[in-house]
Amino acid sequence: MLSPEVLEKWDKEYFWHPFTQMKVYREEENLIFEKGEGVYLYDIYGRKFIDAISSLWCNVHGHNHPKLNRALIEQLQKVAHTTTLGSSNVPAILLAKRLVDISPPGLTKVFYSEDGAEAVEIAIKMAYHYWRNRGEKRRVFVSFREAYHGDTVGAVSVGGIDLFHGTYRDLLFETIFLPSPYLFCKERYGRLCDECKEELLGMLEDVLRRRDDVVAVVLEAGIQAAAGMLPFPKGFLKGVRELTKRYGVLMIVDEVATGFGRTGSMFYCQQEDVSPDFMCLGKGITGGYLPLAATLTTDEVFNAFLGEFGEKKHFYHGHTYTGNNLACAVALANLEIFEEERTLEKLQPKIEYLRERLQSMWELRHVGDVRQLGFMAGIELVKDRDKGEPFPYGDRVGFKVAYRCREKGVFLRPLGDVMVLMMPLIIKEEEMDQVIDALIWSIRELEKQPL
Repeated sequence: MLSPEVLEKWDKEYFWHPFTQMKVYREEENLIFEKGEGVYLYDIYGRKFIDAISSLWCNVHGHNHPKLNRALIEQLQKVAHTTTLGSSNVPAILLAKRLVDISPPGLTKVFYSEDGAEAVEIAIKMAYHYWRNRGEKRRVFVSFREAYHGDTVGAVSVGGIDLFHGTYRDLLFETIFLPSPYLFCKERYGRLCDECKEELLGMLEDVLRRRDDVVAVVLEAGIQAAAGMLPFPKGFLKGVRELTKRYGVLMIVDEVATGFGRTGSMFYCQQEDVSPDFMCLGKGITGGYLPLAATLTTDEVFNAFLGEFGEKKHFYHGHTYTGNNLACAVALANLEIFEEERTLEKLQPKIEYLRERLQSMWELRHVGDVRQLGFMAGIELVKDRDKGEPFPYGDRVGFKVAYRCREKGVFLRPLGDVMVLMMPLIIKEEEMDQVIDALIWSIRELEKQPL
């Protein structure tokens, strides 16, 4: 085993990290993880940290779970990967059936990929292709400001975060953007309410009434997570579904971040009794073990691609590891754990406990907002709450707060100056206390500094 010093040197010399300013990264001390157990990660120096962001929102049942380990090993002893281009494999078949069983009614077909961005990309291409196969040349999508659906070109085209997406605008197809529901409601009404929901739905209806070339409405499920945990008004998703049905437009719901228990139900769509035309899954689908994603759609969409080979109607899209045997086997075990360990049932009191603990954040003068949907939460840091003045972007205040939390054994990754809490669903209340206490302490340390 190489020494920690060599690993640190090679990390900064050869590894280009995602969403990371490498000049800053190379100047700082960074964590290099070596192993995990339950909600804990251990670095190359043996230091122990609670993984309070579930390794970028994907770990569900904790690290090194015996059932997931066993599923991986058992499948590995059979075969690691076989192509699904014109052939199939047992775990992919079983998982497709299982996903259909637990998803909103009407979602009956499963197309696999490797990550959430690809799942959205596939939904976008399928939706566009669907209208072409029906003889309609629709070309425009409708999305929302502050949306995030991944970093591939199609997903970026329907993304609305200028910081992430603005550089690539010349590469992208046309999308009509409506206001971010949370930001619109806060600015217009000061809160999430039925009035702001109806006004937003009115804006959407106006677009759908005027345009006959809309392919689909694309939106996240209940919350714009990557924008800093910005929840929708309750019932907004259902209202969008009603409008897409009324005007004959497809609906793509991105459940990549919200799926597999994050909002308190298996999928957020179920909380509003919504059955979209496409539902995109990723992150927690394998419990945080392996890259896998899925795009679920309806018989109606699927049937539009059926025809004789020479008609060229089939979906010309795929990836080398589509429906990978190992990943699908682990995903099946992940879903079994939900049932065997009663994960969703046990999560409900934790959601309420998190809600109670988050109230103490309002006592901190640099906390400008506290937002929560289920077991997802964001604490927004500001320079002056009364004036609504943010910290300068270049000050990296959120990163500094997260860095200090390491001293208390907590690993966090903020979204700008929004401190994100996205803990593994198995976390205990005393471990939640450690996370929240560390965050409060770190923010209070910030208050002692001249800003």
